[in-house]
Amino acid sequence: MLSKEDNRRLAQLERQLQREDPDFCARMGGGNFSVSSAGRPALPLFVVAAVMAAVSLVLGLAGWWIAASAVAGWAVVTAIAAAFRIRRARTR
Repeated sequence: MLSKEDNRRLAQLERQLQREDPDFCARMGGGNFSVSSAGRPALPLFVVAAVMAAVSLVLGLAGWWIAASAVAGWAVVTAIAAAFRIRRARTR
């Protein structure tokens, strides 16, 4: 655990580094800085959601309703995440 003085000094060093080299800070992923990366594409998430939906269908046909429901729920969550990623990319 850092002391108050150490925390203050660390915050000061972070601010100084951010001012001097924001590109480096953005590449290191040290926070939400003004220089942002392009982000990851959403297509792989849609592929994962489609595969999960197919697995859910197979599980449902096999009679495993609880597992099928869980996988279908995660497929929906994954598809929503991909849609949000596309929407966020379009607003930039």
